[in-house]
Amino acid sequence: MVILATDIDFHLSGGAANADPDASLGGAISNTQIVGGGLHNLFDIVAGSESSAGDVEYRCFYVRNNAAQTLFNAYVYVNVESPSVGSDELIGLGTSAVNGVEQTVGDEQTAPAGVTFAQANGQGNSLAIGDIPAGEHKAIWIRRDISAGASAYNNDGPTLTAGGDTGA
Repeated sequence: MVILATDIDFHLSGGAANADPDASLGGAISNTQIVGGGLHNLFDIVAGSESSAGDVEYRCFYVRNNAAQTLFNAYVYVNVESPSVGSDELIGLGTSAVNGVEQTVGDEQTAPAGVTFAQANGQGNSLAIGDIPAGEHKAIWIRRDISAGASAYNNDGPTLTAGGDTGA
């Protein structure tokens, strides 16, 4: 049986009832799915003071396998980078085990301990997750860097893609 792209979901963190992307700072997986194409579906609007001084913010989300079989060699990557030259996104694996509860940070400017962030732009440069059994999930952190003096940009934000292999 094949695992379809629609079998792989992204969910907020912050507890089962969390529906606020700004509170997606680790903790348990949320029942709220991150819907692709939604403006500010993970990060907030960059305020003028943030773009003037520069800003680094963190969010935690989960990649969930909703298929009836294991997603082998799972990966995630930035499929479409932010169109703004003043914005950059890096991703890193959460420190919790598959199907575990990720650490929580105190605020969006606090980096999660033990997470290594890297560019993962394109499938050939993806972040390896490992295997995700049926119905389970893995935490991913994303860091958004806004350069000091960045210009305002409408509809700023990256698009993430996850995938992997299936058994015979």
